[in-house]
Amino acid sequence: MDKFIITGGRRLEGEVNISGAKNAAVAIIPAVALSDDVCRLENIPEITDVASMLHILRDLGAKVRWVNHTTVEIDPRPMNSYVASYELSHKIRGSYYLLGALLGRFHHSVVPLPGGCYLGVRPIDQHLKGFAALGASYTLSGGMVDVQSDHLHGGNVYLDVVSVGATMNIMLAAAKVPGMTVIENAAKEPHIVDLANFLTTMGADVRGAGTDVIKIHGVDHLCGTTYSIIPDQIEAGTYMVAAAATGGDVLVKNVIPKHLESITAKLEEMGVEVTEFDEAVRVRSTGVLNKCNIKTMPHPGFPTDMQPQFSVLLSLANGTSMVNESVWDNRFRYVEELRKMGAQISVDGKLAVIEGVDHLNAAPVHACDLRAGAAMVIAALAANGTSTIEGIHYIERGYEHIVEKIQALGGQIERVTEENPIGAQVV
Repeated sequence: MDKFIITGGRRLEGEVNISGAKNAAVAIIPAVALSDDVCRLENIPEITDVASMLHILRDLGAKVRWVNHTTVEIDPRPMNSYVASYELSHKIRGSYYLLGALLGRFHHSVVPLPGGCYLGVRPIDQHLKGFAALGASYTLSGGMVDVQSDHLHGGNVYLDVVSVGATMNIMLAAAKVPGMTVIENAAKEPHIVDLANFLTTMGADVRGAGTDVIKIHGVDHLCGTTYSIIPDQIEAGTYMVAAAATGGDVLVKNVIPKHLESITAKLEEMGVEVTEFDEAVRVRSTGVLNKCNIKTMPHPGFPTDMQPQFSVLLSLANGTSMVNESVWDNRFRYVEELRKMGAQISVDGKLAVIEGVDHLNAAPVHACDLRAGAAMVIAALAANGTSTIEGIHYIERGYEHIVEKIQALGGQIERVTEENPIGAQVV
């Protein structure tokens, strides 16, 4: 059993370099399947979700070669299968991007239903609605989604809800489809723009990414390319909050400050000093945290993936704060873990009311999903005493070298491995 052991009460200071964006990488890697030649991807994060996605592409026949620890070359030309392995794919949410990519390449894709962190139902009805508009039919059986078409064509899709995954999947499927595809009520997150930019460098004709209407003019061929993935706004936001929670002073480097505007605005509202540079932000605690209210929204609103981390910060703020979670049903599952550390939080449906306390106390806690795990790390860094965090495989799905980065900032954290107790079930 792997766990983090963290002794809190130390002020984080120094510089931290942010890795490539997880949510962009797990869509851009499958997009390589649409290319007619080798693609080189730079600023790739060394996280388990990326490793899993590359493993899936290898299993489908692609050649994958690491150039260095942040650069990978993928040759999709040998790919000879449109069926993604259930064992390799069902544990990560991003595997559903293979539906659009393989459909665009083979006009047929068979992929497991999405996995990853359990934050509530992850419907793919909007994905399937988009594929149907392109002329595809689909069946669901045995946990697998089978999408195919003898003749794909452009189409108009109005998304009933703003869905990042559906927007990106339809973009992938439509890139090489004859005619024009229009996605209305599209999501606008930075990683959608990054995927559009990657497709464009291969020769695709994608317009409007970053707005609520995206138009894709299908092309016959996509060429190989070299592309650098954007920095991870959620990793950056996590270290920004960690600096504030520990009373620290941290320069967060290799970021796009515009992508962090909603996070920066809330930190400043709480009394934290944030200074923007061209490719960095400096976060400095002023010593007092003020209450504030947060409502998660699609981009450019406050990101749901930053909600657990901010709830830790609000737990240490003066006064009563409210957090309204409008995206995921089960995003407050981490609250019980924070209560173990002395946080005063009550939850009613999608609303959390947080009464600030003077300090948090160390406790053994569990990471119940990726961002909840990041919240536990921040809470442990700010708490009095030594905490243990289990379930760290969730955290390592999305945070590259988190132990080394925190240690470099002066935080006391170590990763330990313990053998399973006798009789313990291995899953």
